[in-house]
Amino acid sequence: MIARSITHQIEEALTFFPVVGIIGPRQVGKTTLAKLIQQQIAKPTLFLDLERDTDLQKLSEPELYLQQHLDKCVIIDEVQNLPKLLPLLRWLVDQDRKPARFILTGSASPDIIRGSTETLAGRIAYFELTPFSLSEIINVKSQPEHWFRGGFPDALFAPNDRMTELWLGNFIETFLQRDLRRMGFDITIPAMDRLLKMLASLHGTLLNVEGISKSLGISTNTVKKYLDILEGSFLLRRLQPFHANLSKRLVRSPKIYLRDSGLLHRLLGVSTLDQLQGSAWLGASWEGYVIEEIIRALGKSYEFTFFRTQTGAEVDLVIKTPQGKLALIEIKYSVNPVPSRGFYSAVEDLKPDFQYIILPEGEAWDRSQGVRVSGLSTFLKEELKNFAL
Repeated sequence: MIARSITHQIEEALTFFPVVGIIGPRQVGKTTLAKLIQQQIAKPTLFLDLERDTDLQKLSEPELYLQQHLDKCVIIDEVQNLPKLLPLLRWLVDQDRKPARFILTGSASPDIIRGSTETLAGRIAYFELTPFSLSEIINVKSQPEHWFRGGFPDALFAPNDRMTELWLGNFIETFLQRDLRRMGFDITIPAMDRLLKMLASLHGTLLNVEGISKSLGISTNTVKKYLDILEGSFLLRRLQPFHANLSKRLVRSPKIYLRDSGLLHRLLGVSTLDQLQGSAWLGASWEGYVIEEIIRALGKSYEFTFFRTQTGAEVDLVIKTPQGKLALIEIKYSVNPVPSRGFYSAVEDLKPDFQYIILPEGEAWDRSQGVRVSGLSTFLKEELKNFAL
């Protein structure tokens, strides 16, 4: 079994916070993690799965039921299925703010849980559980395999690529047909399906809501709503542009990425790693994969943007450290990297503390003009340590 790196962080949070939330997309192991933590809690526990009718029925009178279990740590799985619980949990916590009152898991971010007019702000610590990162599985799966199949456990560890493709297809269908409905969203399934496929084809490009609206024949407001849902369901990332007090005009639209590379490849109809190597999506797929791995490795205390000016200066990823230092990252699928002219223009504009080119493989080495080149695995394992200095 692969240990998830956030287990200790959650256990530590439970010694202080009344509520801990474990959020992330479907099928990444939130329930398994919650049950693992349940075994470590030094008090009675109660597990409620809101996808089971019997557990939902227990909460038909939630206040009456939960009042009978005030001595327990109550674990509520897939809490987005019953958003009316959140105000009640807030009230119960405020009556007694002991640590480890509740553990909540959810497949939607708190921002998009419908019907929630109150939050648990100040009472809850949220932890996002992502699909497996490269650092978590590097000893059992190769980087190319992880990149192609993505990090969802069942897709990554399927016996062959065909089973990976089948699992990811079922994941998409279930998300559209069941999960979004259960969260209470009024969506048109064919439109959302077409949007997902279009976003896959636009992976790594600037978001153009009006263009998507015209292509799909749906309103811009509907596109915006659907994008919010996809982002809130942890499937889409909108990477915001870097803003600085420069005299040059900066691009202001975000770039869009599907967060899981396996899901991206399934939506693009790419069935094998060899097919990906020869496809037009190779560079964009690699770029999104690297960005997602770096963001997961560094965490929320860092700021992540991209940089592009109207005159051609461009950087794939800009990292701002908690200490205020800047790192510029150019991502290339190449064995002989040559920084672009736009990259050097961005270096001149931003004067960063670190400059990197990330490749698929290789040890780190210094190139001219202060640029350091590194394979992704080496970068994640060794080079990121420099950012904390």
